Amino acid sequence: MKRILITGGAGFLGSHLSERLLKEGHEVICLDNFYTGRRSNVINLISNPMFEILRHDICFPLYVEVDEIFNLACPASPIHYQFDPVQTTKTSVHGAINVLGLAKRVKAKIFQASTSEVYGDPLVHPQPESYWGNVNPVGFRSCYDEGKRCAETLFFDYYRQHNLRIKVARIFNTYGPHMHPDDGRVVSNFIMQALQGKSLTVYGDGSQTRSFCYVDDLIDGFIKLMGSSDTLTGPVNLGNPDEFTILELAEKVIKLTKSKSRIIRKTLPEDDPTQRQPDIKLAKKALKWKPTVKLEDGLKETITYFRKLINE
Repeated sequence: MKRILITGGAGFLGSHLSERLLKEGHEVICLDNFYTGRRSNVINLISNPMFEILRHDICFPLYVEVDEIFNLACPASPIHYQFDPVQTTKTSVHGAINVLGLAKRVKAKIFQASTSEVYGDPLVHPQPESYWGNVNPVGFRSCYDEGKRCAETLFFDYYRQHNLRIKVARIFNTYGPHMHPDDGRVVSNFIMQALQGKSLTVYGDGSQTRSFCYVDDLIDGFIKLMGSSDTLTGPVNLGNPDEFTILELAEKVIKLTKSKSRIIRKTLPEDDPTQRQPDIKLAKKALKWKPTVKLEDGLKETITYFRKLINE
């Protein structure tokens, strides 16, 4: 049994990870400032004596005794991270400094939830971990993109300077139950619009591509990476390499929800990537990991979740 801290533990990914680690018999401290995390995501875990919620903002130092740390704290959708871009950068950078300092003090292994956004609007397709990216450092998305890139820098500097045991995962588009219904990400947007009979908003001509990973597959990747040899620091791409256009996704959601919604088009936002597909050769080889949930199956589970949410 390990005592494990999850920052952002009441968020979409954090709540799923909390549930998984509790099932494996570990003690979990769920830390969240509830900016985008929601108590409803972890309400079913509160009665578990091995689970503890701590309200805290990782921009400030924290002092707990733990064996492992999963740093998942940061708003991940454009609507949320662009609302207060300075705070978003602080969460990535100051937050990384604080959790790394904690890991150094208590000699804990620490995991960083990085992002495919470090690749920006990629000029290499699919994106391998060796690709340095094509990121606009002064755009509307930069608070998130560059904040996460700086956090990776800090993790590797602590690894080199202090021999800290680190794991860095670059997460590609992930979806599933517990997503915030108003987070502005494409899967939740489309499903909520379809269930409410609204038009599905496609930006640009819809030919831009994304690769969608179901949350259960991603959490499996988290567990495998954290449990791997200390020599595997990452970064490791975790995502589903199956590539779909945004228009294809919209059509699938309409079909699965049996909605009469139509598709409308709006101007493509600044710096929105035209392609996004992970190269997961490293994860396959080093972790024996690959996604298994098909997009249609994952969408059905997610639609069921949002339908229940709307009807509550």
